[in-house]
Amino acid sequence: MDCTVLPMMIVVSLLPGYLLADRSPNSVYILQSTTIPSAPHQRVKRGWIWNELFVEEEDPILRVIGTLKSDSDNGDFRIKYVLSGEGAGDVFQIDEYTGEISSMKTVDREEKASYILQAQAIDRLTDQPVEPESEFIIKVKDINDNAPYFQNEPYVSSIPEMCPMGTTVVRVTATDADDPLSGNNAKLIYSILQGEPYFSVEPKTGVIVTSWPNMDREAREKYLVVVQVKDMMGLNGGYSATTTVTITLSDVNDNGPTFQHNLYTFTLAESAAPGTTVGRILADDGDVGVNARMNYSLEDLEESSTFRIQTDPVTQEGVILLAKPLDYETKRRFVIAVEAINDHLDTRFLSAYEFSDRTTVKILVEDVDEPPVFSAAVYEWKVPENAVVATQVGSVSARDTDTANNPIKYSIAKGSDMRNLLRIDPNNGTVTVAKPLDRETADWHNLTIAAMETRAGYLSSSVEVFVRVLDVNDNAPQLSRNYQPIICEGTQAGEVNSYTHANVIQMMSATDPDDPMGGHHFYFSMVQEKNTNPNFTIRDNQDNTAGILARRSSFSRKDRTQYVLPVVVTDSGSPAMSSTSTLTISVCACQPAGHCPSGGVEAFALSMGLNLQSLMGLLVCLATLAEPLC
Repeated sequence: MDCTVLPMMIVVSLLPGYLLADRSPNSVYILQSTTIPSAPHQRVKRGWIWNELFVEEEDPILRVIGTLKSDSDNGDFRIKYVLSGEGAGDVFQIDEYTGEISSMKTVDREEKASYILQAQAIDRLTDQPVEPESEFIIKVKDINDNAPYFQNEPYVSSIPEMCPMGTTVVRVTATDADDPLSGNNAKLIYSILQGEPYFSVEPKTGVIVTSWPNMDREAREKYLVVVQVKDMMGLNGGYSATTTVTITLSDVNDNGPTFQHNLYTFTLAESAAPGTTVGRILADDGDVGVNARMNYSLEDLEESSTFRIQTDPVTQEGVILLAKPLDYETKRRFVIAVEAINDHLDTRFLSAYEFSDRTTVKILVEDVDEPPVFSAAVYEWKVPENAVVATQVGSVSARDTDTANNPIKYSIAKGSDMRNLLRIDPNNGTVTVAKPLDRETADWHNLTIAAMETRAGYLSSSVEVFVRVLDVNDNAPQLSRNYQPIICEGTQAGEVNSYTHANVIQMMSATDPDDPMGGHHFYFSMVQEKNTNPNFTIRDNQDNTAGILARRSSFSRKDRTQYVLPVVVTDSGSPAMSSTSTLTISVCACQPAGHCPSGGVEAFALSMGLNLQSLMGLLVCLATLAEPLC
């Protein structure tokens, strides 16, 4: 038989909670199937038109929110309604006989705003669907169940003092978890609870601005502004939250330095050393940091330059320092002007003149009993080394600069003249020679001389005295060392001596402990004799050296092994000093290179009338005879 297509209708009754409470008629949603003509034995395709369902969040009453009805349902409970999808069997359930959809527990829109479910009508006898499965949505209807809250807390901001009205301070931002599209639940309004009239807030944006002109940091630095936010556009019954905004006024240079006194007085002892702090003065400045930095300067009204001033970088005080020594007997009072001026000027707030201030400083010098003062800081004298005892070397002078002008007594400090070569007159400070001096022993004498008051505090002071002992020619020059010259056999007069590598037998020099002003100049010569020395002569090189030369040829050890030559060395002093040294010149059988191998041994043998071989044999015999005695 031909299949007859029966029209089917599912009636869905939406029963919102607020309608059920009022017992109002249900809203009816219809799911219709559309009949499409088809060839015989073909199934009819059905399309369901489905509407959304709604459930109110946080509703404590479990309610029927809608009904599914198939047009095949004749009321004989043959049709079974099945619900699947999100929340099916947990949040929502369906009556399988009537098709009523009801809530099983409260829902929270902020946790889940909608549920997607599937509905199906099944024939209980055949267990076959009478309608295709269809999908629908249950939306959770928002209520105002969340309070707004501020983000990014805490709020801290800073603005310059004296800023104009309307200056933006900071923006506070709040948020509300409720649905912004559902009425006024999430529509927020800002207001000031604390902080007026200095600040205000833009109701819709939360921007805080200044509403009071010329706020002064020196009068008040910090403000705590309490801002409230309310949902429901601020209407009664909504939720609210508050936050505290800490607003600090930052400093600008709107204050100049000011001295608290027109006159500052300090006292300072006359014995104070340069660099001593006289005192500190402070020009108050209500600003802080870089705006409170200042420089102090002195206007020396008496142009003595006795004091200077510098700024303490930590306290910003002006530190007055002593620049020159004081003397109570010369000047007892100083008057100076001090000016303080800011480092950084901001003429938006004050004129340039208002960034400085002046005051007067008076400094009184206190008298101090001072020790004697020498006429010189150091003394330096000269004395010849041959000065006789009691010769005056020099004199020192000291006086008491105080008004008492006490008498002075002089003395040489112990330990400064260990050998007591000098003495001082205790009354007049004259220093004389006490013992003979010798420059070659000590050419300088360093003394410490003390001067002491003989009254009152018996104060004392000392001074250094340097005595230079001048040289006199009191030492004869001497040859530099003990020379032992040799001459090779066969040397011709004027020949080069291969041993000394020169035209001389021996080069000589001299020394003298004296120290003449123009330096040493020595003269070398032979002892004056009646007859001229036929063997040797001395040549003075005019440079403090001399050479010994042979006057004849053919020196032989057999003839003579040694010669004696007196040498006279004279200095250029006045009077001149001289010394005589006798040199022994040995004759040697030199090797081809000019070396004298035997030296004094061969000379000793020849002097005894033996040749070298005989001498060596004699020594061997003596050694043999000595063996039994060992």
